[in-house]
Amino acid sequence: MSTEKATFGAGCFWGVEAAFAAIPGVTATAVGYEGGTLERPTYKDVCTDKTGHAEVVELDFDPEQVTYAQLLDAFFALHDPTTLNRQGPDWGTQYRSAIFYHSPVQEQQALAKIEQLTAAGVFKPRRIVTRVEPAQTFWRAEEYHQRYLEKRGLASCHI
Repeated sequence: MSTEKATFGAGCFWGVEAAFAAIPGVTATAVGYEGGTLERPTYKDVCTDKTGHAEVVELDFDPEQVTYAQLLDAFFALHDPTTLNRQGPDWGTQYRSAIFYHSPVQEQQALAKIEQLTAAGVFKPRRIVTRVEPAQTFWRAEEYHQRYLEKRGLASCHI
């Protein structure tokens, strides 16, 4: 089995991780921080809204079981990609909607999906503000954040 990586920021990473972990073909998930300037950021650092990092879920997936296009569909279904730096009650740049692509093919698919959703008017009259950026260093979050909802017997949070 060969796996690929995908990285998504869709607000608080706890619920995002649980949603992606439930998809058949997703073989591993980890929550962390990406897209900022600080080396080895902590949750406390990222919460200052000064590091530039987004809370993200990095996942491994088997492309024979689930396609990147299907993961993009899940990403856009599980959060509001029209709210700038905010998801539900959480606000700040760390909660931005972002896709960190790992290949030119992923970049093309992400941009095409945004174009498709926009052309179809799915979020009209609002516009999609999801940022599509190259994957950078993924800084794994503290262990207590990993599988946070699962460890507490919860299926989801506010997203």
